[in-house]
Amino acid sequence: MSSLAIRLRSPLLSLSLIALTLAACDQGQGGHGPAGFGGPVPVGVVTAQPESFPVTLEYTAQTQGSREVEVRARVAGILEKRNYVEGGLVKAGQSLFTIDPAPFEAAAARAAADVAAAEARHAQAKREAGRLQPLMTSKAISQKEFDDAASTESIAAADLQAARARLKEAHLNLGWTRVASPITGTASRSLKSEGSLVSGPDVLLTTVSQTNPIHVLFGIPDNERLKLHQEADAGRLQLPADGRFTATLKLADGSTYAQTGHTDFADVRVSRDTGTSEGRAEVPNPNGLLQPGQFVRVMLSGAVRAGVFRIPQRAVLEGPKGKFVFVVGQESKADIRPVTTDEWDGRDVVVTSGLTAGEQVIVDGVLKLGPGAPVQVTPAGSAPAVDAKKGN
Repeated sequence: MSSLAIRLRSPLLSLSLIALTLAACDQGQGGHGPAGFGGPVPVGVVTAQPESFPVTLEYTAQTQGSREVEVRARVAGILEKRNYVEGGLVKAGQSLFTIDPAPFEAAAARAAADVAAAEARHAQAKREAGRLQPLMTSKAISQKEFDDAASTESIAAADLQAARARLKEAHLNLGWTRVASPITGTASRSLKSEGSLVSGPDVLLTTVSQTNPIHVLFGIPDNERLKLHQEADAGRLQLPADGRFTATLKLADGSTYAQTGHTDFADVRVSRDTGTSEGRAEVPNPNGLLQPGQFVRVMLSGAVRAGVFRIPQRAVLEGPKGKFVFVVGQESKADIRPVTTDEWDGRDVVVTSGLTAGEQVIVDGVLKLGPGAPVQVTPAGSAPAVDAKKGN
């Protein structure tokens, strides 16, 4: 045989050897290529059944006292004493500070004396008018004299009323030298020390926070809020009947707070800075574990997504046009179904659109399939496992 003939046949021999090698490998894998050459691909399936799936919404949140008040003095004076332990629990009506009462005691004494003098003047004017009344009847005095006496009595009565009002004001100011807590809660540190001049309500002395129950504030992104409303209007999402979600808190260490609460407020305004609307939940805090300003994660439950499908996550593939699954179509061939997914539930994923009830979704053997590939349904989990890293 000539050397030219040998050179011509060498590429053909190489191609034949490659074809034989590929065929041998294909037979070693069960005789099923990526598109199903060599026979139907054994696949495991699950039947798509619509169900109602509970929805959990999770947001970053921060705690805040359910009632937070600023404690200020109503009168000006020298701060004489602090009457509480900083950071401790105080009761409603408990004295927190004492303003030096001496100047106010003196003012109250002066007002009391003014009332006594006004009462004496009023009594004298009343007696004088009483004496003139019979003289006026007998025409012994003129009408002007009687009218002057009656006016003097009226003026004395008005002076007495004004003096009594000043006495009441003096007593109020004296009482306000005792600066009391308006609510029961935890008092923060004192912002003024004893001996400081307090000019009045413009000076903040301390704050008191009621932490049982405690409020949890969180922001709902506007796009998510709109999505929830759209799905609720379309009937795909059922919100709680009373509009109150159950709130569960996850603490900074990853643990779940033992007490659960409920949402009680949702703001209609959207923040221009964050693009979120504020929501609030109220959570019991009997042991004081939660402190104002603490960062937590709040999980809201109570909504239900109706008519969705829950399938194993490994059945969902990602393509250039988005997520899809293979289903067993006519003549036992693999068909592609583009799907939309949402929440996760363990190893399952929730499919909100793209499937219909009763379809057989291919779970095992999906990486050996192509559109239109013949398949053979086997019990789920019995199809050959596929190593995604090796592509086999």
